[in-house]
Amino acid sequence: MKIALDAMGGDKAPGEIVRGGILAAEEFGVEVALVGVTSAIRAEIGKFNHPAVGVSVVDAPDIIGMAESVMVALKQKPHSGIAVGLEMVKRGEASAFVSAGNTGAGMAAALMILDRLPGVLRPALAFVTPGFKGVGLLLDVGANPDCKPQNLVQFARMGSLYMEHMYKMSRPRVGLLSNGEEEEKGNRLVREAHKLLKTSGLNFVGNVEGKDLLRGLADVVVTDGFTGNVVLKLGEGVAETIFASVKQAVEGNIPALATAFIWSPPLLDVYKGYDFRKHGGVPLLGVNGHVILAHGRSDALAIKHAVRQAQMLAQGELLRALRVALASPTGENTMVSAEES
Repeated sequence: MKIALDAMGGDKAPGEIVRGGILAAEEFGVEVALVGVTSAIRAEIGKFNHPAVGVSVVDAPDIIGMAESVMVALKQKPHSGIAVGLEMVKRGEASAFVSAGNTGAGMAAALMILDRLPGVLRPALAFVTPGFKGVGLLLDVGANPDCKPQNLVQFARMGSLYMEHMYKMSRPRVGLLSNGEEEEKGNRLVREAHKLLKTSGLNFVGNVEGKDLLRGLADVVVTDGFTGNVVLKLGEGVAETIFASVKQAVEGNIPALATAFIWSPPLLDVYKGYDFRKHGGVPLLGVNGHVILAHGRSDALAIKHAVRQAQMLAQGELLRALRVALASPTGENTMVSAEES
Protein backbone atom coordinates (compact mmCIF):
# COMPACT_ATOMS: atom_id res chain seq x y z
CA MET A 1 0.00 0.00 0.00
CA LYS A 2 1.21 3.48 -0.86
CA ILE A 3 -0.13 6.75 0.57
CA ALA A 4 0.48 9.93 -1.43
CA LEU A 5 1.31 12.80 0.96
CA ASP A 6 1.29 16.45 -0.11
CA ALA A 7 4.71 17.43 1.27
CA MET A 8 4.39 21.15 0.52
CA GLY A 9 0.92 21.67 2.00
CA GLY A 10 0.41 23.20 5.43
CA ASP A 11 1.74 25.96 7.64
CA LYS A 12 4.70 23.82 8.72
CA ALA A 13 5.62 22.38 5.32
CA PRO A 14 7.81 20.83 4.21
CA GLY A 15 9.72 20.05 7.42
CA GLU A 16 6.98 18.72 9.69
CA ILE A 17 5.10 17.10 6.81
CA VAL A 18 8.12 15.14 5.63
CA ARG A 19 8.98 14.16 9.18
CA GLY A 20 5.43 12.96 9.81
CA GLY A 21 5.45 10.92 6.62
CA ILE A 22 8.72 9.23 7.57
CA LEU A 23 7.44 8.47 11.08
CA ALA A 24 4.27 6.94 9.62
CA ALA A 25 6.25 4.76 7.23
CA GLU A 26 8.46 3.51 10.04
CA GLU A 27 5.71 2.94 12.60
CA PHE A 28 2.85 1.65 10.46
CA GLY A 29 4.71 -0.21 7.74
CA VAL A 30 3.09 1.74 4.93
CA GLU A 31 4.88 3.21 1.92
CA VAL A 32 4.61 6.99 1.79
CA ALA A 33 5.11 8.93 -1.45
CA LEU A 34 6.17 12.47 -0.55
CA VAL A 35 4.76 14.64 -3.34
CA GLY A 36 6.22 18.11 -3.88
CA VAL A 37 9.37 20.03 -4.76
CA THR A 38 12.03 17.32 -4.94
CA SER A 39 14.97 19.42 -3.74
CA ALA A 40 13.06 20.68 -0.69
CA ILE A 41 11.84 17.20 0.25
CA ARG A 42 15.27 15.59 -0.09
CA ALA A 43 16.80 18.35 2.03
CA GLU A 44 14.36 17.50 4.83
CA ILE A 45 14.94 13.75 4.46
CA GLY A 46 18.67 14.45 4.78
CA LYS A 47 18.14 15.87 8.26
CA PHE A 48 17.30 12.41 9.62
CA ASN A 49 20.20 10.54 11.15
CA HIS A 50 19.09 7.27 9.60
CA PRO A 51 17.80 6.16 6.16
CA ALA A 52 14.13 6.89 5.49
CA VAL A 53 12.73 3.41 4.88
CA GLY A 54 9.47 3.07 2.98
CA VAL A 55 9.55 6.62 1.63
CA SER A 56 9.71 7.74 -1.99
CA VAL A 57 9.70 11.19 -3.61
CA VAL A 58 7.39 12.29 -6.43
CA ASP A 59 8.14 15.63 -8.04
CA ALA A 60 5.42 18.28 -8.09
CA PRO A 61 7.01 21.69 -8.74
CA ASP A 62 3.91 23.87 -8.18
CA ILE A 63 2.88 25.03 -4.72
CA ILE A 64 -0.64 26.20 -3.85
CA GLY A 65 -0.61 28.66 -0.97
CA MET A 66 -3.00 28.46 1.95
CA ALA A 67 -4.75 31.71 1.02
CA GLU A 68 -4.79 31.41 -2.78
CA SER A 69 -7.98 31.52 -4.83
CA VAL A 70 -8.88 27.87 -5.29
CA MET A 71 -9.99 27.71 -8.91
CA VAL A 72 -7.31 30.12 -10.12
CA ALA A 73 -4.59 28.15 -8.34
CA LEU A 74 -5.79 24.79 -9.70
CA LYS A 75 -5.86 26.17 -13.23
CA GLN A 76 -2.52 27.96 -13.10
CA LYS A 77 -0.70 25.30 -11.06
CA PRO A 78 -1.59 21.91 -12.58
CA HIS A 79 1.52 20.26 -11.13
CA SER A 80 0.89 21.00 -7.47
CA GLY A 81 1.29 18.34 -4.79
CA ILE A 82 -2.50 18.24 -4.46
CA ALA A 83 -3.12 17.61 -8.15
CA VAL A 84 -0.26 15.16 -8.65
CA GLY A 85 -1.13 13.20 -5.49
CA LEU A 86 -4.79 12.87 -6.46
CA GLU A 87 -3.83 11.80 -9.97
CA MET A 88 -1.77 9.02 -8.39
CA VAL A 89 -4.90 7.82 -6.60
CA LYS A 90 -6.95 8.00 -9.79
CA ARG A 91 -4.37 5.93 -11.70
CA GLY A 92 -4.13 3.37 -8.92
CA GLU A 93 -0.54 4.32 -8.09
CA ALA A 94 -1.55 5.29 -4.55
CA SER A 95 -4.25 3.90 -2.27
CA ALA A 96 -5.07 7.24 -0.62
CA PHE A 97 -4.11 10.91 -0.55
CA VAL A 98 -3.31 13.13 2.46
CA SER A 99 -2.87 16.90 2.51
CA ALA A 100 -2.62 19.60 5.17
CA GLY A 101 -2.63 22.28 2.50
CA ASN A 102 -5.35 24.56 1.16
CA THR A 103 -8.56 22.74 2.13
CA GLY A 104 -10.64 24.36 -0.58
CA ALA A 105 -8.10 23.35 -3.21
CA GLY A 106 -8.00 19.81 -1.84
CA MET A 107 -11.78 19.44 -2.03
CA ALA A 108 -12.12 21.05 -5.46
CA ALA A 109 -9.27 19.00 -6.93
CA ALA A 110 -10.70 15.79 -5.48
CA LEU A 111 -14.01 16.51 -7.19
CA MET A 112 -12.33 17.40 -10.49
CA ILE A 113 -9.87 14.51 -10.57
CA LEU A 114 -11.60 11.67 -8.69
CA ASP A 115 -15.20 12.76 -9.27
CA ARG A 116 -18.16 11.97 -7.01
CA LEU A 117 -19.32 8.46 -6.31
CA PRO A 118 -22.45 7.60 -8.35
CA GLY A 119 -25.53 9.04 -6.66
CA VAL A 120 -23.65 11.45 -4.41
CA LEU A 121 -25.17 14.92 -4.33
CA ARG A 122 -22.37 16.58 -2.38
CA PRO A 123 -19.30 15.10 -0.66
CA ALA A 124 -18.87 15.96 3.02
CA LEU A 125 -16.02 16.40 5.48
CA ALA A 126 -16.46 14.19 8.53
CA PHE A 127 -14.80 14.83 11.90
CA VAL A 128 -14.45 12.21 14.63
CA THR A 129 -15.48 13.81 17.91
CA PRO A 130 -14.19 12.63 21.29
CA GLY A 131 -16.61 12.18 24.17
CA PHE A 132 -17.26 10.60 27.55
CA LYS A 133 -18.92 7.55 25.99
CA GLY A 134 -16.67 6.88 23.03
CA VAL A 135 -16.31 8.68 19.73
CA GLY A 136 -18.91 10.17 17.42
CA LEU A 137 -18.92 11.63 13.94
CA LEU A 138 -19.88 15.18 12.97
CA LEU A 139 -20.52 16.07 9.33
CA ASP A 140 -20.40 18.23 7.32
CA VAL A 141 -17.62 20.36 8.88
CA GLY A 142 -16.81 22.64 5.98
CA ALA A 143 -17.38 21.30 2.49
CA ASN A 144 -20.93 22.63 2.03
CA PRO A 145 -21.83 25.96 3.69
CA ASP A 146 -25.30 25.87 2.11
CA CYS A 147 -27.29 22.66 2.12
CA LYS A 148 -30.68 21.24 1.24
CA PRO A 149 -32.55 18.75 3.47
CA GLN A 150 -31.70 15.83 1.19
CA ASN A 151 -28.01 16.67 1.55
CA LEU A 152 -28.22 16.18 5.31
CA VAL A 153 -29.95 12.83 4.83
CA GLN A 154 -27.18 11.69 2.52
CA PHE A 155 -24.55 12.91 4.99
CA ALA A 156 -26.30 10.74 7.58
CA ARG A 157 -26.09 7.71 5.30
CA MET A 158 -22.40 8.22 4.60
CA GLY A 159 -21.66 8.92 8.27
CA SER A 160 -23.50 5.80 9.38
CA LEU A 161 -21.52 3.64 6.99
CA TYR A 162 -18.29 5.26 8.16
CA MET A 163 -19.02 4.37 11.78
CA GLU A 164 -20.08 0.85 10.83
CA HIS A 165 -16.86 0.14 8.96
CA MET A 166 -14.29 2.17 10.89
CA TYR A 167 -15.66 1.65 14.42
CA LYS A 168 -17.67 -1.58 13.97
CA MET A 169 -20.92 0.00 15.18
CA SER A 170 -24.17 -1.76 14.40
CA ARG A 171 -26.88 0.67 13.24
CA PRO A 172 -25.24 3.88 14.48
CA ARG A 173 -27.60 6.38 16.09
CA VAL A 174 -28.09 9.47 13.91
CA GLY A 175 -28.81 12.89 15.38
CA LEU A 176 -29.64 16.21 13.72
CA LEU A 177 -27.89 19.28 15.15
CA SER A 178 -30.49 21.83 16.21
CA ASN A 179 -31.20 24.56 18.77
CA GLY A 180 -33.60 22.34 20.67
CA GLU A 181 -34.55 18.71 21.16
CA GLU A 182 -38.16 19.19 20.10
CA GLU A 183 -39.11 18.19 16.56
CA GLU A 184 -40.49 21.63 15.74
CA LYS A 185 -37.23 23.41 16.70
CA GLY A 186 -34.64 24.60 14.22
CA ASN A 187 -34.62 26.64 11.03
CA ARG A 188 -36.38 25.56 7.86
CA LEU A 189 -33.46 23.35 6.78
CA VAL A 190 -33.44 21.47 10.10
CA ARG A 191 -37.21 21.02 10.27
CA GLU A 192 -37.43 19.65 6.73
CA ALA A 193 -34.38 17.42 7.21
CA HIS A 194 -35.97 16.07 10.40
CA LYS A 195 -39.03 14.91 8.44
CA LEU A 196 -36.87 13.15 5.86
CA LEU A 197 -34.63 11.49 8.43
CA LYS A 198 -37.65 10.05 10.26
CA THR A 199 -38.56 8.03 7.16
CA SER A 200 -35.00 7.33 5.94
CA GLY A 201 -34.61 3.86 7.40
CA LEU A 202 -31.63 5.10 9.41
CA ASN A 203 -31.48 4.78 13.20
CA PHE A 204 -32.58 8.40 13.66
CA VAL A 205 -32.82 9.49 17.31
CA GLY A 206 -33.99 13.07 16.75
CA ASN A 207 -32.51 16.49 17.32
CA VAL A 208 -29.25 16.95 19.22
CA GLU A 209 -28.24 20.22 20.87
CA GLY A 210 -24.72 21.61 20.84
CA LYS A 211 -24.23 20.76 24.50
CA ASP A 212 -24.89 17.10 23.73
CA LEU A 213 -22.36 16.63 20.94
CA LEU A 214 -19.77 15.09 23.27
CA ARG A 215 -22.22 13.26 25.54
CA GLY A 216 -22.73 10.24 23.35
CA LEU A 217 -26.43 10.79 22.60
CA ALA A 218 -25.79 10.06 18.93
CA ASP A 219 -23.03 8.28 17.03
CA VAL A 220 -23.46 10.43 13.90
CA VAL A 221 -24.54 14.08 14.00
CA VAL A 222 -25.37 15.89 10.76
CA THR A 223 -25.47 19.59 9.96
CA ASP A 224 -24.60 22.00 7.17
CA GLY A 225 -20.93 22.76 6.52
CA PHE A 226 -21.12 26.34 7.82
CA THR A 227 -22.50 25.34 11.20
CA GLY A 228 -20.28 22.27 11.40
CA ASN A 229 -17.12 24.25 10.75
CA VAL A 230 -18.03 26.84 13.40
CA VAL A 231 -18.67 24.04 15.92
CA LEU A 232 -15.37 22.37 15.03
CA LYS A 233 -13.30 25.54 15.40
CA LEU A 234 -15.11 26.51 18.61
CA GLY A 235 -14.41 23.08 20.07
CA GLU A 236 -10.72 23.36 19.25
CA GLY A 237 -10.52 26.79 20.84
CA VAL A 238 -12.39 25.79 23.99
CA ALA A 239 -10.23 22.70 24.55
CA GLU A 240 -6.98 24.62 24.05
CA THR A 241 -8.14 27.47 26.29
CA ILE A 242 -9.19 25.17 29.12
CA PHE A 243 -5.91 23.27 29.20
CA ALA A 244 -3.88 26.48 28.84
CA SER A 245 -5.82 27.97 31.75
CA VAL A 246 -5.14 24.92 33.92
CA LYS A 247 -1.44 25.13 33.10
CA GLN A 248 -1.36 28.83 33.94
CA ALA A 249 -3.18 28.27 37.23
CA VAL A 250 -0.72 25.56 38.28
CA GLU A 251 2.43 27.51 37.49
CA GLY A 252 3.79 28.98 40.71
CA ASN A 253 1.26 27.04 42.81
CA ILE A 254 3.48 25.05 45.18
CA PRO A 255 0.75 22.74 46.57
CA ALA A 256 -0.48 21.95 43.07
CA LEU A 257 3.03 21.24 41.81
CA ALA A 258 3.71 19.04 44.81
CA THR A 259 0.74 16.82 43.95
CA ALA A 260 1.30 16.89 40.19
CA PHE A 261 2.29 13.22 40.19
CA ILE A 262 -1.31 12.43 41.22
CA TRP A 263 -3.43 14.64 38.95
CA SER A 264 -1.09 15.16 36.01
CA PRO A 265 -1.34 11.69 34.36
CA PRO A 266 -5.16 11.61 34.13
CA LEU A 267 -5.25 15.24 32.99
CA LEU A 268 -2.77 14.46 30.23
CA ASP A 269 -4.92 11.50 29.16
CA VAL A 270 -7.92 13.82 28.84
CA TYR A 271 -5.85 16.35 26.90
CA LYS A 272 -4.67 13.69 24.45
CA GLY A 273 -8.27 12.70 23.79
CA TYR A 274 -9.10 16.25 22.66
CA ASP A 275 -5.83 16.90 20.83
CA PHE A 276 -6.66 17.29 17.12
CA ARG A 277 -3.25 15.89 16.22
CA LYS A 278 -4.26 12.45 17.48
CA HIS A 279 -7.15 12.35 15.02
CA GLY A 280 -4.95 13.20 12.04
CA GLY A 281 -7.45 14.70 9.65
CA VAL A 282 -10.95 14.48 8.22
CA PRO A 283 -12.03 12.16 5.41
CA LEU A 284 -13.79 13.62 2.39
CA LEU A 285 -16.71 11.20 2.05
CA GLY A 286 -18.48 10.86 -1.27
CA VAL A 287 -15.59 11.13 -3.74
CA ASN A 288 -14.32 8.17 -5.72
CA GLY A 289 -11.17 7.63 -3.69
CA HIS A 290 -9.70 7.87 -0.21
CA VAL A 291 -8.87 11.47 0.70
CA ILE A 292 -7.80 12.81 4.11
CA LEU A 293 -7.56 16.57 4.63
CA ALA A 294 -5.53 17.52 7.69
CA HIS A 295 -5.42 20.74 9.72
CA GLY A 296 -3.34 23.52 8.19
CA ARG A 297 -1.24 23.79 11.34
CA SER A 298 -0.53 20.07 11.51
CA ASP A 299 2.85 19.04 12.87
CA ALA A 300 4.65 15.72 12.38
CA LEU A 301 2.46 13.94 14.95
CA ALA A 302 -0.73 15.06 13.23
CA ILE A 303 0.58 14.04 9.82
CA LYS A 304 1.66 10.65 11.13
CA HIS A 305 -1.87 9.99 12.36
CA ALA A 306 -3.40 11.37 9.15
CA VAL A 307 -1.36 8.85 7.14
CA ARG A 308 -2.47 6.10 9.53
CA GLN A 309 -6.08 7.17 9.05
CA ALA A 310 -5.65 7.02 5.27
CA GLN A 311 -4.07 3.57 5.58
CA MET A 312 -7.03 2.28 7.61
CA LEU A 313 -9.51 3.70 5.12
CA ALA A 314 -7.71 2.06 2.21
CA GLN A 315 -7.53 -1.28 4.01
CA GLY A 316 -11.28 -1.37 4.61
CA GLU A 317 -14.36 -1.76 2.43
CA LEU A 318 -15.90 1.63 3.14
CA LEU A 319 -15.51 2.98 -0.39
CA ARG A 320 -17.15 -0.07 -1.94
CA ALA A 321 -19.97 0.07 0.59
CA LEU A 322 -20.56 3.75 -0.12
CA ARG A 323 -20.57 3.06 -3.84
CA VAL A 324 -23.24 0.37 -3.46
CA ALA A 325 -25.41 2.29 -0.99
CA LEU A 326 -25.44 5.69 -2.63
CA ALA A 327 -25.96 4.43 -6.16
CA SER A 328 -29.45 3.22 -5.22
CA PRO A 329 -31.89 5.01 -7.54
CA THR A 330 -34.56 5.05 -4.85
CA GLY A 331 -32.27 6.58 -2.26
CA GLU A 332 -33.14 3.82 0.19
CA ASN A 333 -30.68 2.69 2.82
CA THR A 334 -29.31 -0.18 0.72
CA MET A 335 -26.03 -0.11 2.61
CA VAL A 336 -23.40 -2.80 2.67
CA SER A 337 -22.80 -3.30 6.34
CA ALA A 338 -19.43 -3.96 7.92
CA GLU A 339 -20.49 -7.55 8.58
CA GLU A 340 -21.59 -8.13 4.97
CA SER A 341 -18.34 -6.85 3.54
